[in-house]
Amino acid sequence: MVAVDVKDLTGSKTGTVDLDPQTFGLDPNVAVMHQVVTAQLAARRSGTQSTKTRAEVRGGGAKPWRQKGTGRARHGSIRSPQWRGGGVALGPKPRDYSQKTPKKMVRLALKSALSDRAASDRVVVVDEWNFELPKTKTAVATLDALDVEGRVLIVVNQNDSNTWKSFANLDRVHVISPGELNAYDVLVSDWVVFAKSTLPDAASPEISEDATDESSQS
Repeated sequence: MVAVDVKDLTGSKTGTVDLDPQTFGLDPNVAVMHQVVTAQLAARRSGTQSTKTRAEVRGGGAKPWRQKGTGRARHGSIRSPQWRGGGVALGPKPRDYSQKTPKKMVRLALKSALSDRAASDRVVVVDEWNFELPKTKTAVATLDALDVEGRVLIVVNQNDSNTWKSFANLDRVHVISPGELNAYDVLVSDWVVFAKSTLPDAASPEISEDATDESSQS
């Protein structure tokens, strides 16, 4: 079981907390993480690229010249693919790039990513986010006090608007709610910062198999 220090917004230690070994203590499965992240990135693709076929380009209704006797190759339309301005053969069309990924694989990828960050001592836990007012300057001072650099992923409750707004203007910080926690965001971040109230465990909805199965049946 991995124990990490709990800090306040000034960086002072206020206690310790044990990370759930079923969530933060696994041997990372690199193959599963790769497949899940690939599926996440594929789902982001808009799939709106499109080219016109010979049936969609304008013109070409008449046969350019008679079939025989001209000495030239026979053609039926100037909008066939070999003509300039003609249609595109086998070109891209709008499509859905999303991939179906088993829920157990998604959960394992998230656990593996969190375990990798915990093994590298890249998980920070704060007691609570008690910003009195939304202020970017206070947010920057907090990150400096917590001694986190680079790209930072911060997990915040949705109703904590002051915290969301405080970190909103920082390019290197990505703020998500506990229900949005995913393997990709964890892996692309140098640090993952939780509050004690958002720290995931085996019973968390995004981690628990029972909770996910029940939600899919409802």
